[in-house]
Order: sequence, then C-alpha cells, then structure tokens
Amino acid sequence: MLKENYQAVFRNITKACANKGRNTDDVTLIAVSKTKPVSDLQEIYDAGCRDFGENKVQELCDKYEVLPKDIRWHMIGHLQRNKVKYIVDKVCLIHSVDSVRLAQEISKEAVKKQVDVDILLEVNVAEEESKFGLTVSAVENTVREIAKMPGVHIKGLMTIAPYVDDPEENRQYFAQLHQLSVDISSKNIDNVSMNVLSMGMSGDYMVATEEGATLVRVGTGIFGQRNYSI
Repeated sequence: MLKENYQAVFRNITKACANKGRNTDDVTLIAVSKTKPVSDLQEIYDAGCRDFGENKVQELCDKYEVLPKDIRWHMIGHLQRNKVKYIVDKVCLIHSVDSVRLAQEISKEAVKKQVDVDILLEVNVAEEESKFGLTVSAVENTVREIAKMPGVHIKGLMTIAPYVDDPEENRQYFAQLHQLSVDISSKNIDNVSMNVLSMGMSGDYMVATEEGATLVRVGTGIFGQRNYSI
C-alpha cells in the first residue's frame, strides 16, 4: 500500500512537471516519516526512496542508526540550538534555519566535527504568526551574514505554506519564494547558491512543483494519517 502511495505521488510530480515543461529529475520527493515506524520507512526505501524528512532530532538519530546508510536525511522541523550537535554529521540538509543564532550554532558544531553542513533558510512567506521563519524583507541581510560563517553553505530557501482546502491559494506564496531565490541568486553572494527550493507538502505539492520546487515534502500522501499519541 505504501509503495502504491509513493508511486502515485511520483506520478503527480511528473504530471506537474509536464504542465510547466520541467524535467522530473529536477524535483526530489522527500518522504516525511515523522512518527512512522522503521518498517514503514524500509518499505518506501525498498520502493526506491532515498530522501527522508524528520521533524524531531531524537527520532532522526534513532532511525539513522538502524536504516541503510545511503539514505539522505533531511531535518525539516524547527531546530533548537542545543540539539544541533546531534545531527550536523548525519543530515544531508537542514531545511529550517530561521535565525542567525541558529546558523552560528550549526557553524560552530560543523567546525568542531570537521564537516560541511548544507542549509536552507526558512521563510515565512505568508507571515503566519503560528509559523517559524524569516520575513521576506529580512532574508537578504540574513543570507549575507550567514554566508560568512565557516562550515555552513546556503543552498536555497524553504517555506511552509498555510494549510488550505484549495492548493491554488498557496500558488502566490510559492511563486513569491521562487522570485526571492532568483533575486538573491542575482546578487552573486559568495558561499550562497539558490539552487534548492523546498516547498510543497501533501496538500499542495503539485502547485509547488509547478512554481519551481526542487524538493517537495510529502508525509500523509505516502504514509497516511499520523498517530501523534505514540
């Protein structure tokens, strides 16, 4: 069943790419596996998935230890500074960098462990009070400040769009994030690339793909509803 869900999401991404003349290879599907058991992840892995996203550091670390080592782990949840040291050498990308102070901590731990850490800046495009992330107006200055830090490499931007019934309502936010990445890319800031756009979740990943997402984060669409009581 999970394999079928995974393949269905893949077909939808292919369809969205075709709508805009994009290459499907330019979009990576991240299976958001928070609260899901290792057996579910293994099933999706066996179906071909190599990119998994987790929201909690402890859960990511636990799964990292027991699942195949060629998995690319993505930290997509809000990251507390005191937890950074546990994941800098385990993740391929931290999506949720929302402050200079967090980036400083990542840089400090990266230098200590002699690793390079790729990050995305989280942008609260819709300016929702309940969400983390930088304001659009703050992004460029934050990029310039973080770009100077050793061991940290800015690869692009991420946003969590509002929960809506009609995914078309979020198209404006995805388009805005895409334009912001183009604007920053044009500044040619050292140690900064804007090749990665992490946007779109189970309800709106097709619209996000049409607007330029290179990473889409799909949990419920693959694994089904979550059980938060465990």
